[in-house]
Amino acid sequence: MTAFDPAGILPDDLLERIRSRAAQVDAENRFPDEDLAELVDAGYLRILVPEALGGFGLSLADASALQQRLATAAPATALAINMHLVWTGVAKVLADRGIDSLRFVQEGAASGDVFAFGISEAGNDLVLFGSDTVAEPLPGGGYSFAGTKIFTSLAPVWTQLGLHGLDTTSPDGPKMVYAFVPRSDAVLTRDDWDTLGMRGTQSRTTELHGAVAPADRVVRRVDPGPNPDPIVFGIFSVFEVLLASVYTGIARRALDLAVAAARGRVSKKTGMPYSDDPDIRWRIAEMALAYDGMLPQLAAIATDIDARADHGGLWFAKLSGLKHRAVVTAKRVVDEAMLVAGGSSYFTRNELSRLSRDVLAGMFHPSDPESAHSTVAAAWLGPVGA
Repeated sequence: MTAFDPAGILPDDLLERIRSRAAQVDAENRFPDEDLAELVDAGYLRILVPEALGGFGLSLADASALQQRLATAAPATALAINMHLVWTGVAKVLADRGIDSLRFVQEGAASGDVFAFGISEAGNDLVLFGSDTVAEPLPGGGYSFAGTKIFTSLAPVWTQLGLHGLDTTSPDGPKMVYAFVPRSDAVLTRDDWDTLGMRGTQSRTTELHGAVAPADRVVRRVDPGPNPDPIVFGIFSVFEVLLASVYTGIARRALDLAVAAARGRVSKKTGMPYSDDPDIRWRIAEMALAYDGMLPQLAAIATDIDARADHGGLWFAKLSGLKHRAVVTAKRVVDEAMLVAGGSSYFTRNELSRLSRDVLAGMFHPSDPESAHSTVAAAWLGPVGA
């Protein structure tokens, strides 16, 4: 069996063109339209769509490898595309388990739709388990959504928004409602994305003023709170794996830049390249040891999702832990890379300076450090007071 080669879909020349634009996208605080156009042409938004529906039919493990590679060129582009891939990944997770309710997502991605992720809400630490967005049932089975979503990546370009809201009026309620709404006059996108890093994601705030999901786009109604429903597992598992992939890609790029800097700098004191300095060699070895440790973790967990492995009550701890370790590792590697590169890395024109800003965003994605530790503690110790 031939090993999957990410360069077959993301060839070096495409990657270099994306990399060449990343600094300007960041400086101009705009969406990387050129990157998206080239990725669409390459079929990248279809990588998780089954071949029978016009996609590549790749596994989540393959998508993880590709996202790592894309993040080495432009972390913000990779993170933005992540949100589309989350929905196509959830569709795959559900289909693999005999649930075909997101087939329209696969068909839409194959025909050119761009899917955005409308889950995050200001102050809502329940995330998938609750929502401040009002989901109002409509005659015929559709829903109207009113509320505000934050961190809506792909804001300027999405065509379909996957979101959730809380239905408190139905007789069997309350219910968390997962659905998809098209871009319309009932959806207002604020131009408010002015952040320290990950600027190219353009993850703007989205206001929902009665945005309607027709009945055939209402995909799941589940009880609020912790829930083993496949939609919850699908979103959480794909989201965490692909996030971990992007930040692991940042770590790889920082490591490569540190190696190049060490080889290119010469000590005035000794006349030797910094790559021969024992302290620099130790730093780079530490970076490589940390980075190498992430690769088998990512591959193993993504493969387990693809293979429908049963980790029972440990699944959410494993997924939270994976994302947390990836972000912590990436930040440590970037910090070390800046020390290896020296003072020049502090200038905004230096790629490491941008990576140091981009990598900080990882701490704010679910699961944040507090949530990850709480989830892991509950998995091993049980709930507080048990």
